[in-house]
Amino acid sequence: MATYTLKYVEKKPLSFSVPVVAAAGAFAGIFVGAAQGSIWQGVLAGAVLLAILTYLAQGVLSESMEKPFRWAMVGLFAAGGYVFGEIPGIVVGAIFGLFYGWFIYWIGQGRYRANLLPYLTPGQVLGHFAFRVICGMIFFFLITPIVVVMPLSFNAEDFFTFTPEMLSFDPEGYSLKHYRDFFNSPDWQQALWNSVSIAPVATLLSVSFGTLAAIGLSSEHVPFRRPIMAILISPMIVPLIISAAGMYFFYSRLGLQGTYWGVVLAHAALGIPFVIITVTATLVGFDRSLTRAAANMGADPVTTFFRVQMPLILPGVISGGLFAFITSFDEVVVVLFVGSAGQKTLPWQMFTGLREQISPTILAVATILVSISIVLLTTVELLRRRSERLRGLSPG
Repeated sequence: MATYTLKYVEKKPLSFSVPVVAAAGAFAGIFVGAAQGSIWQGVLAGAVLLAILTYLAQGVLSESMEKPFRWAMVGLFAAGGYVFGEIPGIVVGAIFGLFYGWFIYWIGQGRYRANLLPYLTPGQVLGHFAFRVICGMIFFFLITPIVVVMPLSFNAEDFFTFTPEMLSFDPEGYSLKHYRDFFNSPDWQQALWNSVSIAPVATLLSVSFGTLAAIGLSSEHVPFRRPIMAILISPMIVPLIISAAGMYFFYSRLGLQGTYWGVVLAHAALGIPFVIITVTATLVGFDRSLTRAAANMGADPVTTFFRVQMPLILPGVISGGLFAFITSFDEVVVVLFVGSAGQKTLPWQMFTGLREQISPTILAVATILVSISIVLLTTVELLRRRSERLRGLSPG
């Protein structure tokens, strides 16, 4: 293996490294050129600049000059960023310089093949990294709107755009006034209390019913398992507006429309599919001989469930509960149909604010909700890894 590593991690010819890095520079030039009003000039300038720098690093300078050259690129790009965008340009330019200083040597020295199988063809290597680039672009496309909202929530002015003070990183351009408005507003606090009082109860019902359903459907002797599973997870497949309309007419007949329990039951119905899916996935690696052994030792089904089965599937149960909580806490369509003014949740209040009075306080609330979602999803990922370790699917 060491022989293969030495063979494939070697310096690449300029005829390969210069065009590749120049193409990457042209891609970055699209954004710089768009900001300056001329995309094609940005593309051309990015390609030419990176081609020259690559030729200088790989064809003129020695390998011992790598670290000074990379720091010089950071300074060069930061200076160029100051010319085009002052202080924000310095930050962006330094990031570009840091990345391309690493990228030039990563391509030129053949380091991109260090962790790949040695027998891969150039086409397979290209496909490998093309797939990663495409995934990164999709991630960037999805995450950018969220990233933009978060700094805007600290705007000192009542605007939904970046002010000149914010772009120049002037401390006077930033403020916590929108967060203070949120915590001091009776309407927002009532909406927060409604969300906090509805989501945990809906989550508890989702976890209880979803876990029992998953355990029952995991048994091979249960008839019509697949049709029942399809029905139970249908709330996450059917368009939400259809589910909301159906719940509205159904709960109206029962007298639950516009009540607290009506909203709780509606959110529980939306959360149950997530619990069923996560618990069912956890039960795939469950050793059923443990339950049979517990029964042979005289344990009743309830004791077996809480003492043997539940500790092993607990990560999946908690993960499903967190997904159900997020679904209830962020849901707006169903509560518009099923709830009333007394059950106005945070997403409902945000929707109303966008329609009636546009206030940057919405941005502060959105940032808080995003932060909560990040914490919960991080917890889900940690629980997933713990579940895999317990089932022996990954090293401890």
